[in-house]
Amino acid sequence: MSTKRFRIAFSFAGEKREFVEAIATLLTQQFGQDKILYDKYHEAEFGRNDLGIYLPNLYNRDSNLVVVIVCPNYDAKEWTGLEWLAIHNLLQQRRREEVMLCRFARAQVDGLFGGAGFVELDHKSPAQAATLILERLALNEGRPKDYYTKNSGGGGARSSANIPHNLPRLQAFFGREAELQKIATALAPEARGWGALIDGPGGMGKTALAIRAAELVPAGRFQRIIFLSSKERELTADGQRSLGYFVLPSYLEMLNAIARELDQPDLAKAPETERSDAILRALREAEVLLVLDNLETLPETDRDRLFAFLDRLPRGCSAIVTSRRRADAMASILRLDRLDWPAAQALLADLAQTNAQLAPTTEPERRALYEETGGNPLLMRWVVGQLGLGRCQTIAAALAFLRRAPAENNPLEFVFGDLLDTFTANETQVLAALTHFTQLMPAKIIVELACLNEAAAQGALSDLANRALVLPDSEERHFALVPLVADFLRKQKPEVVAETGNRLEQRAYALIVENSYKKYDRFPVLDAAWPTVAAAIPLFLAGPNPRLQKVCAALFQFFNFTGRYDESLSLNQQAETRAIAADDLYNAGWRAHQVGWIHQLRQQADAVLAWADRAATHWQAAGARERAVAIGLRGIGHQLKQDYPTAISAYREALDLYRSLSAESEDVAIALNSLAGVEKLSGDFAAAERDLREALRVARAVDYAEGVASYTGNLAALALDQKDWPGAETLACEALSLSEKVGRQELIAEDCRRIAKALVRQGQAAEALPYARRAVAIYTQLGSPDLANAQAILRECEG
Repeated sequence: MSTKRFRIAFSFAGEKREFVEAIATLLTQQFGQDKILYDKYHEAEFGRNDLGIYLPNLYNRDSNLVVVIVCPNYDAKEWTGLEWLAIHNLLQQRRREEVMLCRFARAQVDGLFGGAGFVELDHKSPAQAATLILERLALNEGRPKDYYTKNSGGGGARSSANIPHNLPRLQAFFGREAELQKIATALAPEARGWGALIDGPGGMGKTALAIRAAELVPAGRFQRIIFLSSKERELTADGQRSLGYFVLPSYLEMLNAIARELDQPDLAKAPETERSDAILRALREAEVLLVLDNLETLPETDRDRLFAFLDRLPRGCSAIVTSRRRADAMASILRLDRLDWPAAQALLADLAQTNAQLAPTTEPERRALYEETGGNPLLMRWVVGQLGLGRCQTIAAALAFLRRAPAENNPLEFVFGDLLDTFTANETQVLAALTHFTQLMPAKIIVELACLNEAAAQGALSDLANRALVLPDSEERHFALVPLVADFLRKQKPEVVAETGNRLEQRAYALIVENSYKKYDRFPVLDAAWPTVAAAIPLFLAGPNPRLQKVCAALFQFFNFTGRYDESLSLNQQAETRAIAADDLYNAGWRAHQVGWIHQLRQQADAVLAWADRAATHWQAAGARERAVAIGLRGIGHQLKQDYPTAISAYREALDLYRSLSAESEDVAIALNSLAGVEKLSGDFAAAERDLREALRVARAVDYAEGVASYTGNLAALALDQKDWPGAETLACEALSLSEKVGRQELIAEDCRRIAKALVRQGQAAEALPYARRAVAIYTQLGSPDLANAQAILRECEG
C-alpha cells in the first residue's frame, strides 16, 4: 500500500486541460479525487493562484507517478516551465519510473535526449491514455500490468471508448469480477454461443453489469456496440405483468431499432416475415455487439422469436442479454444474485461522498442496510436516497419503512410511497409528465407538459436523477423515468398524471390535425414530433371513440407516406375493436379497410382479401360508396394473386356503384385507374389506355389534382410497356411537373424513373442520369418496394 498522498499527479499546459480532465475523471473512479493531483481538485486546499508554488514539492515527495502531458512550448510556459524543472530533477535522480512522459505533436522539452521514451497521444482517447497510466502504475508497484484495468471495479479506463456505441451512462460500478470474466469469455471470438444471458431478480444490477461488460470489450473486437432496452413491467400483488401500452410488439421494435442504429432505417419498413433476415444480412458486415436489456417484458412468443434471431447471429457478432426470467439459450447463462459484501461496502462508501446523512454511519448500520435489502444494489440506492428526507434521517428509520410494509405488497412500492411524501410540487409535475413515455425524451417536451419554466424543470430533473428515479442521457438533455416509479405514480397520483396526460393529448392532437391528412408538405413536422405523438396514442385509444376515429383517419396518409406500416396496423386494429364496441360500424369498416390497405402495400394478397371481407361485413347496412370501397379492396387482393379476370370483375362492380352516386367523381376516377391497371397486367393495352384516359378526363373535370398527376404518369408507364419511348418521355415529363405541384414524393420518384427509362432507351444515358438518381434517392428515403426497379435503371444509365 502506498504511503504517498497522491497515486497520480499531472503536469500539463492549459490548452490540453479538457483532455487531461477526462483522464482524471476516469482515474478518480479508481482511486477517488483525493488521490489524483489535478489542479481543479485541490484549489480549495492550496488556493487557485498558489497551487503552482506547491506542485514541485508535491511531485517530488508526495506522488507515486507524475504524468507529464507535453505539447509544443510546454517548457517555455510560465507554470509548466517551473513544473518541468522539478520533474527534470526527478529524472536526474534516476527516479525515471516515477515519471511518465506523454506528448502531442511529437513535442520536445529541454534536457532530454532525442530518444527519450514518450507515449504518443495524438491518436489516443482519454480512456486509452488512462489505461496506459494505470498499467504503468501497476508495473511500478510490482503488480501485474493489468492489475488496475482488468475487471476494474471503480470505473477505470473504458476500453469501448474507441468503439462507436450508444451505451447509457453507467453509475460507479463495484464488484462482479467473476461475472465480468465469464461474460468476457462468452464474447471471445472463439466462443461457441452468441454471448451471455444475465438473469436474476429486479434491481440486482443486471443492466449495469451488461453495460460494464460492454465497456470492457477489447478495442478491435467489435466495430459497434448497440444498446437496446424494452419496456418495464407493471408491479402488482401477483408479480410482474406487461403494461400493455401502445407500442409495436417489442420484438419488432427491437429489430427496427437495430436497423436505425446501423444507419439503415429502411430495413424497419420491410415486411415482418422478411425483416429479421434483412437485418441479419446487415449485421454480417458490421461486427456488432448487441446489448439487449429487460427481455422479461416481452411476451413469451416475442422472447422466443428474439432468441431465435440471436441464434442466427453471424460470426463476428455477439450479444449480452438481461432478463428477470431464466431461459434456455445458446449462450453463457449467468444468474445474478446479491452483491457481495465487499462490493456493497464500496458502493455505500461511494454514495457517502455525496450524502451527508450516510457519511457518518457505522459499518454495522451499513451492514444492516445490506442485509435488509438482500444485497440488492437498487434497493440500497433507494434507501440511501431516503436519508435526510422527511422522517428518514437514519438508516434504521429508512429500514423501518421497509419492515412495516404489508406482506402482500412488494417493499419497493412502500419505498416509493415514502418517496412520494418527499417530492416537491415541481418534481411531481416532472415525474407525472415522464410517466407517459417509454423512451428518453428531450427536456423541452418535459418542460411543456409539466407547465414549468425551464430552470425549475431542469432543477427538478437533476434532483430526481441524483436519486436514481430519472435516467438521463450522457449529456443530461434527454430523460426517462425508472419504470417502477412510473407505475407507482399512476396509482398514487392519478390526478396529476391525468392532468399531464390531458396536456400531452391536446398537444399531440393539434400536431396530428395540423400536419396530417393530405398535407404532404407538413409531414416532416409530424415525423420530427412522432415520439410525442406516439406517447399519446394510448390516451386516444382510452378516450372517446369519435376522437380516436378522427385521429386514425388523419394519420392514414402519414403512416403510408413515412412507411410506418406496423404502427398503422396496430392502431387501426385496436381502433376497429373500439369502434365495434361503440356500435360504430361505419368507422369499424374504415379501420378494416386501412388495415387491408397496409397489407396491399406489402403485397400480402390473402390478408388483403380477409380484411376486405371484414370491411364488407361492417358495411352491410352502409351506403353504396362504402360497399364499393370494400369491393375495390377485394379487387386489389385478386390482382395481387394474379387472378386478373376476378379482379377486373370486382373493379367494374365497384365502378358501377360509384357511378350510381355520381357520373363524375374522384371515386369514379380512382376505380377507372384501378381497372386500367389490371387490364394492362392482363395484356389488354387498348382497354387499359381507354380507361386510363377516361380516368384522366374525370379527374380533370372534378379538379382532382393528385389523380391528374397519377394517371398521366400511368399513361407514360403504358407507353413504356408498348416501347413508345418518345411518347413515354413526353407523358412522364408532363406527369413530373404535375406531381411536383401536388407534392407526393412517391409520384415524383416514379415519374423520374419513367423519364430515365425512356431517355436511356433512346440512347440518352447522360440526360437520364439525374432523373434516375433522384428516383433512387426518394425511394430510398421512403423505403419503397419500387427501389430495386429504380436502381436497375440507374445502373443502366451509369453503365
